[in-house]
Amino acid sequence: MYRRPAGSSPDESSAAAAAWAVGTGEFAWARIAPGPRDRAEVGTMLATSALIPPLATWHFLRGVVQHRRVRPWRGLPDLVLFDRDGTLVRDYPYNGDPALVTPVPGTREAVDALRARGVRVGVVSNQSGVARGLITREQVDACMARLDELLGPFETVQVCPHGPDDGCSCRKPAPGMVKAACAELDVDPARCVVIGDIGADVEAAAAAGATGVLVPTPVTRRAEVEAAPRRAATITGAVEQVLAGEW
Repeated sequence: MYRRPAGSSPDESSAAAAAWAVGTGEFAWARIAPGPRDRAEVGTMLATSALIPPLATWHFLRGVVQHRRVRPWRGLPDLVLFDRDGTLVRDYPYNGDPALVTPVPGTREAVDALRARGVRVGVVSNQSGVARGLITREQVDACMARLDELLGPFETVQVCPHGPDDGCSCRKPAPGMVKAACAELDVDPARCVVIGDIGADVEAAAAAGATGVLVPTPVTRRAEVEAAPRRAATITGAVEQVLAGEW
């Protein structure tokens, strides 16, 4: 008599597959909705939206394994790295206009609170619009200069101009930018906190051996929120966690 092998039933597998498809669809639409919605962009977003979650999970697990023996620490970190779009400033997809660089409410006060306690601050930002040909590196630099005028000075600014399919080591959730920022300032990644609005920010932190704090926005996937070890409703709340010094 045939016996089904132990494990998930067909119904459970179908439900899991359906949930994955729905989640991927929601993630893809959140990325497609802002535009330009042409055929090439929609195709790219659909393909990469299916690839990003497993890739992010791989980077996260790799980081956990690599840094599993790192001791928890207390007190203030040496460095806090912020994602740019959706975290420090309003997210205008592929923005190349410095006039649109608009800080999220409370950001200036939050960043200044860190500086007042002697914590260094920096920025780590994916800018795939360069690889896609939607903006130039000069436009990215101009927007970063405007960010520095509004919220700076930042002690390190790391930018990844590559696309999701380029296989670079810097694009979050890969840890390259976090590691580069720490190396530039001679900071142990274990004494660094990364604050961002999507799972890739938190996963890049974990892969580098740093601590991540998620500040969700409407485009943050529910699964990313649930998976984040540390969350805050606002950037102010995230910085308050940092300044509390309990990790």
